[in-house]
Amino acid sequence: FVYGLIVLGSGSGTGFFIVWIGCAVAFVAIGAAGFFGLREKIPKTVKIIGSVAVLAGVVCFIFAECCIISKFDDKGQDDLDYIIVLGAQVKESGPSIVLKHRLNAAIEYLENNPDTICIVSGGQGYNEPYPEAQGMAEYLKSRGIDESRIIEEDKSLTTSENIKNSSEYIPDGAYVGIVTNNFHVFRVLLTAKREGLENVCGIAAKTTPIYLPNNMLREFFGIVKFLIMG
Repeated sequence: FVYGLIVLGSGSGTGFFIVWIGCAVAFVAIGAAGFFGLREKIPKTVKIIGSVAVLAGVVCFIFAECCIISKFDDKGQDDLDYIIVLGAQVKESGPSIVLKHRLNAAIEYLENNPDTICIVSGGQGYNEPYPEAQGMAEYLKSRGIDESRIIEEDKSLTTSENIKNSSEYIPDGAYVGIVTNNFHVFRVLLTAKREGLENVCGIAAKTTPIYLPNNMLREFFGIVKFLIMG
């Protein structure tokens, strides 16, 4: 419950903190059921089915998290033709901390690879004062990245749209890196391949440690949604 409040206070722009509050309520309910002897009244068959379902869920969760972690240290390749920086929330004061991590990773790559072009991708959400691409471009330019190396894609509202719309600026056969936070790289690469983007690799930016559990759990549901809905 406390962690859910911490996530709420982060101003992440999503309502995922409710999942942590829901988990707290569920744990209290399970504990109360045991305390009052209600679990003994549940039919054995129901208990077995429930246990198998929980075990299957845990196995799937562990497998998905291992896949996510496997991409934590991706650094891309040198001399890529393009990098795509995926958008995240922007505020009146500028990019959110999650987005700053992505932009700082992009800056490091661009400084080491002066011929690479950067596509900043992100539209304007209902709770944002301006398009994410605009805020990202301004941040990069303020850190010394030349405007001629920056392409703004300001229409996308989802990860899939980020990839699809950015691909319109990329010629066939180009080598591309996608910059996003470490917990997001695995699903992004799945999305890129589904969208037909070839010669693609991930460039992992760091994540603020205290929010990593929230991001990892949220990403698990993102992968499940991707597998079910494509």
